[in-house]
Amino acid sequence: MSEIVISGYYGFGNAGDEAMLTAMIEALTDVDPGAQITVISGNPADTRRRHGVAAVYRLNYPEITRILLRSDLLISGGGSLLQDVTSDRSLYYYLSIMLLARKLGKPVMLYAQGIGPVRGGMARAAMRCVGNMVDLITVRDEGSLQELKSLGVKVPPVRVTADPVLALHPVDRDIGRVVLRQYGLEGAAPLLGISPREWKDWTHYKEVIAQAADALVEELGVRIVFLPMQYPGDGEVSRRIQSRMRQPSVLLDREFTTSELLSIVGNLDMLIGIRLHALIFAAVMHVPMIGISYDPKIDRFLETLGDRHIGTLANITTAGMIEKVRALWPEIRQLNKLRDERINALRNQAFQNAELAIALVEDRRRG
Repeated sequence: MSEIVISGYYGFGNAGDEAMLTAMIEALTDVDPGAQITVISGNPADTRRRHGVAAVYRLNYPEITRILLRSDLLISGGGSLLQDVTSDRSLYYYLSIMLLARKLGKPVMLYAQGIGPVRGGMARAAMRCVGNMVDLITVRDEGSLQELKSLGVKVPPVRVTADPVLALHPVDRDIGRVVLRQYGLEGAAPLLGISPREWKDWTHYKEVIAQAADALVEELGVRIVFLPMQYPGDGEVSRRIQSRMRQPSVLLDREFTTSELLSIVGNLDMLIGIRLHALIFAAVMHVPMIGISYDPKIDRFLETLGDRHIGTLANITTAGMIEKVRALWPEIRQLNKLRDERINALRNQAFQNAELAIALVEDRRRG
């Protein structure tokens, strides 16, 4: 029976990170049904309720030390934990948990991480120091591999896999149909989902999304559905975009579980996403997607599918957004076989993360 501790951005109501944790727990227990998992969380009670695993508070270092002492492995990940763009404090926090585990003699695995950007000199030095102490690293894209090389992390073996969420199986669409019906979203009109996020209080991209959404309602007869991935923040930015629109739209203004979100996305005809995991949910549910970039992780994910973003939050245009929807619109009736093949390959790579983690535990025990 493996005792595994998972460190990450959990317990903060971010649907993408909670989906990542769901996927990791599912995959790890598929490989090792007896695995006992404890999550270091910002809200242990919520994590226990959502995921059915043990959890401890992320700043309770005595308790974290206690669970690490009895553990077989610390997993750090997945997601974009190791970067200093949104916050340098969080990078040092996650490195401190990894360092504590190593000081206690426990193996550490970076699990399908999206590495970087790491820009500060002190942050890069810390990444190089702690990164070279860990036992195994898997990253979710080639860009993260190159970032590790630039940081001088070269001691542990590194494997390029895929985002853990891609290992989730598609869910029943009936769950999402019930939710959409509650918001009056039933009938023959196509549903165009938009998953936004706030960024530095910028207004340009909000105006562009509003203008493009209005034009697409008029041209294609779509119904616009705003889907918050981080609640309630994404609901607030959705309302700001809605206030700029002339056409009606619907905001799904509540917090959903991972299964509900996947099912809702599966009922959309197309999704336009700023949030990475909204795009990944669309991939899992085989829904055509369009990405708007605010971070290299968006670019990297779309590149793995042979695609690219339609612009950044700074330079996106209404015309470019409408043109991309028009070009992709035939896919709502006929799937893109090449993209589906790539998604299936990524799903297999995502599952390898769990296989490598359990193999690390078993190798340590034999050693």
